[in-house]
Amino acid sequence: MRFMMIVKANSETEAGVMPTQEELAEMGRFNDEMTKAGVMLAGDGLRDSSKGFRVSYGPGGAEKVTDGPFAEAKELVAGFWIIEVSSKAEAVQWAKRVPFREGELEVRQVFEEADFA
Repeated sequence: MRFMMIVKANSETEAGVMPTQEELAEMGRFNDEMTKAGVMLAGDGLRDSSKGFRVSYGPGGAEKVTDGPFAEAKELVAGFWIIEVSSKAEAVQWAKRVPFREGELEVRQVFEEADFA
């Protein structure tokens, strides 16, 4: 089972504030633990929304591109991990170990090919 652990943005991440050296070291250790356990498939931090854009699709497939930044930082994603584990319970255990002191982590199961059979 694959899960995406989604790190929610906040006013600091949207302002482009980088993690401290201590926070980066902690995150590196956590990533190493997941890699050694064979569960981490991918993981990255995302730049603030001012460096991004959105594409919206209207009637007849018309596209509209809107450059960031975007309001409501709490609705934005600041980073992610994709993990592969044997159960939801195992995903919960990894999510509880994320080295955050505050904020929110959303975890969502990824569709598998068999789900579409």
